[in-house]
Amino acid sequence: MNDPHFWWYVTRASAVLAWIVMTVAVLWGILLSTRVFRGADNPAWLQDLHRFLGGLALTLTGIHMVSLMLDPWLAMPLDQLLVPLIAEYRPVPVALGILAFYVLLAVQLTSLVMNRLPRRFWKAVHYLSYVAVLAVAVHGALAGTDAGAVWYQLVATVIVTASVLALAVRLVMARRARSASAASNPTPVLGGAGVVPSLAEANPADPLTVRRMRVIAKHPVADGVVRLRLARVDGQPIDPWYAGAHMTLRLPIGIERQYSLCSDPADRNHVDIAVLRAEPAGAGSTYLHDVVELGDELDAIGPRNHFPLEAAHDYLFIAGGIGITPIRAMIEALPPTRTWRLLYLGRTRSQLAFAAELEQRYGDRVQIVAGDERSRRIDLAQVISATGPATAVYACGSSTLLDDVERATPRERCHTERFIAADRATGVERAPVTVIAQRSGRSIAVPADQSILAALQGAGLPVATSCGTGVCGTCETRVLRGTPLHLDSVMPDADKDEVGVFYPCVSRARTPELVLDV
Repeated sequence: MNDPHFWWYVTRASAVLAWIVMTVAVLWGILLSTRVFRGADNPAWLQDLHRFLGGLALTLTGIHMVSLMLDPWLAMPLDQLLVPLIAEYRPVPVALGILAFYVLLAVQLTSLVMNRLPRRFWKAVHYLSYVAVLAVAVHGALAGTDAGAVWYQLVATVIVTASVLALAVRLVMARRARSASAASNPTPVLGGAGVVPSLAEANPADPLTVRRMRVIAKHPVADGVVRLRLARVDGQPIDPWYAGAHMTLRLPIGIERQYSLCSDPADRNHVDIAVLRAEPAGAGSTYLHDVVELGDELDAIGPRNHFPLEAAHDYLFIAGGIGITPIRAMIEALPPTRTWRLLYLGRTRSQLAFAAELEQRYGDRVQIVAGDERSRRIDLAQVISATGPATAVYACGSSTLLDDVERATPRERCHTERFIAADRATGVERAPVTVIAQRSGRSIAVPADQSILAALQGAGLPVATSCGTGVCGTCETRVLRGTPLHLDSVMPDADKDEVGVFYPCVSRARTPELVLDV
């Protein structure tokens, strides 16, 4: 550090590295939005890498600014590094660098709280990152000392060209998305503006938009189970989705039902659902089995995801009956080298959808446990206890099965999805609560014997709903102040508290007042 040129070298190196990393972060974001690759297990680590690159670029920018203050030749004061157009040294180029720093900081901070922000605002801030990259190019060319060097000109050419192409691709994608939306004439679900994306969602499209879907294939896959293949009527690709997602179908008989997607998330030409005939005549599953034919059109909402597949070294999948549907999509999404095992349980082998296909494709990784083939019940606790501490357990099936899995699995390794809500209200004292609808400026007194959802809708406030039992997650609502009492079965309570949401169809409040974003 005694070298008088030390801080000059630090300034140059940190500036160029920050510019390169910032550009890579922008390009990585383009790759994520286009879904040109399948995630290793799930997009979580891809999103984490994207955020890491943005954070690294911000850190390098900070080093660059500190080095400018410590450089004995320049010795820029802090105010000239933070306030545009007051710098004594080349004020306009320096101002561009300062503005780029603020944009990078805004992008990083809003990404950390993206689930708490309006989607349009977050995207608008994010789009500024393209401007920041180009502003840094001008800043470096006019304020730096290396603009005439051949190596710098090569780096600048590559970065600027890549940034311009990335921006063009992003604009074309946005235009295509708007054109597809207009062509399909989507209808927003009642109250969609009051619902925020769930923790796991990364869809660029509004998850509460209704799209017209056509049945392009239909055939049985087990006794009492039929698979439907759905494609968009407008011919556009399915909105990006990830393993564990579900779609809500609005049926012409006046009901909505949620179905897990069981196809490959990388194939966006269509989605598959498998429907078990399990309802009374005239209800959802019977309608899809007996009435819907090839070429019929249905309204669909989603995909949405409250059962995300997170990256892990090893997986144990446990499926009970029709619970195989999200598990099959998870298996499809895993890279071939990932270690996993499937335990698939059911009353009879003939009722287990995709059983033969899974055994044929994956061999010993798949264990079928059918009640008509063995007399003894499998000991789930023993199976789970035999797994390693790094094994993530994913289970979907009956309430009895999931209760057993949750009792035997450490909470940090346990991931479940329920088709029927767990009874979490027994023994809970239901107290009156005052709900403040902040955006609407309304105060609603909710008596103990009325659900918060019913009170909101009774007051004319639009909140989307579907199942009404705390399973589907359609009524997801952001909590601004107060403490909710979670009584739903959508996702772990800690995850809901992390992103600040609750489900008013069944949940209550621990505090006398809740302030909601409706």
